[in-house]
Amino acid sequence: MSKVLLKNLIDLIDENDEETIFKLLIRFIPEDKAFPDEIEAIKRANESIEKFGTVSHDEINWDC
Repeated sequence: MSKVLLKNLIDLIDENDEETIFKLLIRFIPEDKAFPDEIEAIKRANESIEKFGTVSHDEINWDC
């Protein structure tokens, strides 16, 4: 199946279904790879969570 055929099929979709089809198609687009500093930040965050745990939303004073 070619991209041209897919584009033609998309053109046949009813306007009411466009949002649904968009959500489906977007899942097949690969995400960007994380940068080394992002990977390091995730690693440090996971280590912090493992060592100190997390805070429940109920424990936070949201009125500050």
